[in-house]
Amino acid sequence: MSLVDRTLTMTVLTGSGLLAGVLFAVALSVVPALAAMTPDRYVATHQLLGRRYDRVMPFINLASFASAVTLAARSDNAARTALLTGVAIALAGVALVSQLGNVPINRRVKRTDPARVDDSWPDPRRRWRGWNLLRTTFAVTACVLAAAAVVQP
Repeated sequence: MSLVDRTLTMTVLTGSGLLAGVLFAVALSVVPALAAMTPDRYVATHQLLGRRYDRVMPFINLASFASAVTLAARSDNAARTALLTGVAIALAGVALVSQLGNVPINRRVKRTDPARVDDSWPDPRRRWRGWNLLRTTFAVTACVLAAAAVVQP
């Protein structure tokens, strides 16, 4: 395996592992904690949580996606090519769900003044949780497929 292929493989494995791990931790721990909060406290906490995540994770996803596509194109092993194509599709799923589902909700919550949240406020937590579970499934799938591609004989 060439240095380029090794570097791309490490990028796919590390990136998909980070995405899967972070999203899994959010689904397992952060979402239930946010659900237990009062709406005003949820808004304030949500605003704090997304500050750095929103800047870093899309880059990790894009680098992993591009590496998977490049490795698939360079592969001479049909099974590995299929697995890497699956990785790319799953990572595209993470990006699409994030941009079309979670990010619009995040933007609305970031613009919300916690002091102005009342009983009429349309609480987005249930929808956000659903989108997050979907992208978590895509991320874990990408990680598993990437691992399978690496061990493919």
